[in-house]
Amino acid sequence: MLSFIRIILAAIFIIFMTLFALIYCLFSPRDPKHVHFFCRWFNQLHKLVGVQLIQRGTERVQNAGNSVYISNHQSIFDFVTAPGMLQPRTVSLGKKSLLWLPFFGQLYWITGNILIDRDNKSKARNTIKQVVEAIHQRNLSVWIYPEGTRSKGRGLLPFKTGAFRMAIEAGVPIIPMCVSTTHNKIDLNRRTNGVVIAEMLEPIDVSGYSTNEARALADHCHKLMCDKIAELDKEVEQLEAQQNASLQAD
Repeated sequence: MLSFIRIILAAIFIIFMTLFALIYCLFSPRDPKHVHFFCRWFNQLHKLVGVQLIQRGTERVQNAGNSVYISNHQSIFDFVTAPGMLQPRTVSLGKKSLLWLPFFGQLYWITGNILIDRDNKSKARNTIKQVVEAIHQRNLSVWIYPEGTRSKGRGLLPFKTGAFRMAIEAGVPIIPMCVSTTHNKIDLNRRTNGVVIAEMLEPIDVSGYSTNEARALADHCHKLMCDKIAELDKEVEQLEAQQNASLQAD
């Protein structure tokens, strides 16, 4: 029953946001400032699903300028745990098929995110070029899930090189953002779903890499993020153990 109520409330929330966005963005459609604005709203969804969300590290990127942000991609609940970390004038890259997702797809497009054809590998090179141009011409940062698909409990999957080629060609830093493991953690029928930590890491200078070294850069970032996620998972375990001990003591 609790799961049903939460799903209905989330649906109402998204429908309301979409209708509001259609009006709000009417005079400046697809302006990247809208993405940050509406992500502030999405950031409130963690309360609806009963997650205690700890967000930190954004002070590390205040002076980073245009960047390519990379994050681990676990499940649909990324829309609950990650939006609060998105910085101003940052847009995300998503599949074109998202456009046909009722309400959310239209919200995703009109706020200024970039839709790409991931299934057409022949267009991949041109997509990278277009995003690099957008970073400079539109004064953007981009948010990418370099795994390319949801991990669904399989750990941090191997990274594709597209995000790293973009950063190298654009001459902007890579900024990793890690979220502790959420697989089998969030149950919509459970009142509370524990602690999740989202943390921004230090910007990574790519000036020493050529496009031919995108794989080496991807592997370097993968190791950094894999180690950080393991560290966050241990911290979450300790925090939840302390909270449970406190409750039992009471």
